[in-house]
Amino acid sequence: MRFSCSLGNTGQLCAKYGKQVVRHNSTDGGSLPQQARVVVCGGGVIGTSVLYHLTERGWNDVVLLEQGRLSCGTSWHAAGLVGQIKAGIAESKLAQYSRELYKKFEEEGHATGWKQCGSLSVARTKDRLITYHGIVTRGKLLRIGAELITPSEAKKLAPIIRDDDIEGALWTPSDGVVSPSDLVATFARLARKNGGEIIEGCRVENVLTKNLRVDKVQTNHGTIECEYFVNCAGMWSHQLARYMTQTKKIRVPVHPTEHFYVVTKPFGIDNMLPVIRDHDGQIYMREWSGGLLAGGFETVAKPVFHDMVPKDFEFQLLPEDWDHFQEQLQAVMHRIPTFKDAQLRHMTNGPESFTPDGKMVFGEAPEIDNYIVATGMNSQGIMMAGGIGRATAELIVDGESSVDLWQHDVKRFLDLHNNRKFLKDRVTEIVGKHYLLNYPLSDHITSRNLRTSSLYSCLQACGAIYGQSCGYERPMWFDCDSDNVLESDRSFLYQTDLTFRKPVWFDAVREEYMACRQGVALIDMSSFTKFELKSAGREVVDFLQRLCSNDVDIPVGHVIHTGMQNYHGGYENDCSIVRMAENEYFVISPSIQQTRCMKWLRRHLPEDGSVNANDVSSMYTSLNILGDKSRDVMSRLTESSMLPADFPYFRCRVIDIGYATGVIALSISHAGELGWVLYIPNEYALHIYNRLLDVGKHYGIKHAGYLALRSLRVEKLFAHWGQDLTPATTPLEAGRAFRVKFDKDFIGKEALLHQKKEGVCKRLVQLQINKHDLENDIWPWGGEAFYRNGKLCGTATSAAYGYTLNKQCLIGYVHDTDEETGQLRPIENDFILKNAEFEVEIAGKRFPAKALIYSPKLVSMTTATSQYTATQPWSRN
Repeated sequence: MRFSCSLGNTGQLCAKYGKQVVRHNSTDGGSLPQQARVVVCGGGVIGTSVLYHLTERGWNDVVLLEQGRLSCGTSWHAAGLVGQIKAGIAESKLAQYSRELYKKFEEEGHATGWKQCGSLSVARTKDRLITYHGIVTRGKLLRIGAELITPSEAKKLAPIIRDDDIEGALWTPSDGVVSPSDLVATFARLARKNGGEIIEGCRVENVLTKNLRVDKVQTNHGTIECEYFVNCAGMWSHQLARYMTQTKKIRVPVHPTEHFYVVTKPFGIDNMLPVIRDHDGQIYMREWSGGLLAGGFETVAKPVFHDMVPKDFEFQLLPEDWDHFQEQLQAVMHRIPTFKDAQLRHMTNGPESFTPDGKMVFGEAPEIDNYIVATGMNSQGIMMAGGIGRATAELIVDGESSVDLWQHDVKRFLDLHNNRKFLKDRVTEIVGKHYLLNYPLSDHITSRNLRTSSLYSCLQACGAIYGQSCGYERPMWFDCDSDNVLESDRSFLYQTDLTFRKPVWFDAVREEYMACRQGVALIDMSSFTKFELKSAGREVVDFLQRLCSNDVDIPVGHVIHTGMQNYHGGYENDCSIVRMAENEYFVISPSIQQTRCMKWLRRHLPEDGSVNANDVSSMYTSLNILGDKSRDVMSRLTESSMLPADFPYFRCRVIDIGYATGVIALSISHAGELGWVLYIPNEYALHIYNRLLDVGKHYGIKHAGYLALRSLRVEKLFAHWGQDLTPATTPLEAGRAFRVKFDKDFIGKEALLHQKKEGVCKRLVQLQINKHDLENDIWPWGGEAFYRNGKLCGTATSAAYGYTLNKQCLIGYVHDTDEETGQLRPIENDFILKNAEFEVEIAGKRFPAKALIYSPKLVSMTTATSQYTATQPWSRN
């Protein structure tokens, strides 16, 4: 199946422009075509790879424009490392393809400088080894050989390293290196051979649009008509998108920073020395002409070109800064003792582009159709170039990429991410995070406290420890220790709090969890995305029926959960929909869906303007009141009846609370417990919050955060979009077929009917771990390997401790793989439930586990709660 970043119908093949074209004169000695099917902007390794892959697909009426000379921006001074196993499966697939492509080029006689020397990553700490276990797991899933080795084994592979202070190492023998300039030249030469054009010395000045679609590209040598524009401009991509688009600015949040490495003269380094990475020392090294190239990612980086990247910054470097590089230089000399005796050839300080979250920027821009972005490689452009070039070509030619790249989609950003001050401050941190330990719940410390609930200060005073999603501050848990509450900087997790083992918040979250079940708890969920959809007649009903796989033609005042599927049946969105009136709906989606969901809605809105969709996320404060005693509290807050007969589950009423009016109350809790979610006009939020606390104190009301909510949902096998549900997973695979109504037409129906007939090749399950020592064993946090009867069969997408089950619980997908072909085979429920012994591997240690495909029966807290959870009304909507 193919997933992600879909262009919808706009990506279908259309008639090619004729080969006879009118040309403009060019001062560069070439000529500029008057029209082309695709215009690619940027002649670095990404742009030339995109051009090459388009021509490989038979699209030869494509043009690449480079304002200077090929590779003149950042590609020419890249270190040329090609590692394959990255932080996620998607980017690992891209890097894996890149490696295979470069190797193929070299074998065919095309110069790339490819050398399979392997890569060796040393671990100074046991925590670093834990992360390497995860890399080995991803390698197994992708059939990339990687293994953990001892310090002495590492020393044999790289005799020049110091090994007396390391716990072990990660060895990936199929990794290697290339020559960046040679690689760019090869992409360009082969693209030209296939019919593509490259015009150097041609600067894009404006992208012209028509009806919010790319129409023409204006350059300093004339204007080109085109169907698609691809922004591969690297460190220029932000200003190209922001200032050089006719209709509106495009959000491409990248910012260049200084990046340093040094090169020595030859001193006897073996030509086949592995690439050496000392992540704990923030450094990397490779052989370079008999010497060493050594660079690193400093803890606090230096942003550059904040005002504007010069147009003529061509084959140039930034001034040397030995003081700033001193920390990495010391780390290199520590790891390679003989380095201190080597003669330095030069220091390279070249700009590299980084993004607000350290992930690539890829996909169709949400502002303008057929404006494609492929940039923000975060110093990984060489290793990603082959894969991202292919993915971009697939997106244009086929309408979607073959790799699910939703985490890297440009539509994950909001305007705040494109704020230049935000970007400048954030990238000072992102560079250092490139090699830092990725602890669970580790978060950004820069560019914070931007999007906040109207109750932020109140919750902070109560001990809220905040995390952020899409720039929105959300309480993760509450530290009720009186001393800590008084500390003004105790809003975020300290670095010392981060661990792979039992976390500092375990007991506090237990109390919050119990309040959510046995008592009454209050969770601020204001960060959720909220839309209003209206029409004069039934148009909005027909519109949502087309977008949603569930039946949304429900009575007024009813609430329903539904997926919005893509053309392959995967989840573009997973949301709650409320019918407020015959021609009005209220749609609630995850925080990270704010831009993505609006783009999906607008793409399919009727062209006659009969349906109006508005983002109202910032208009409401959302409070989740849940627990066994929540009905008692709600009954004292409002004069409206909260009795089950008057306000049953999955209903909506607009009520008064205290002196406030117009509060949208939904009888759901997003956690399977008795509860209500209140959508409160912001001006009433403080009044209602104070009333809640005043009334709730008689029932022991307690603040709770998202960690308690996570434990509640994972324990009940509730899937969450962006973790368990993605564009690459379908309702049939996720066990949500009951929410799909095949008696109506909707996007993705044909794909789901086909899957229903052929069978699913993966299935969402819950695994409950047995024999896990809570105090001493490493905890599961997501990404752990699943084994069935000793055979690798999947990985975890979510993990949390279940306080009722008193077990670690994981959600993830299991599959059955043909060992010879690597292809997935259809599976039935019996594959999971019969003659199957499951294990979960956590940092190399396997634990027996019980597998479930339905929500487990939890110990009921009271009769009322028992009735609520036993009937599971959430699972039948």
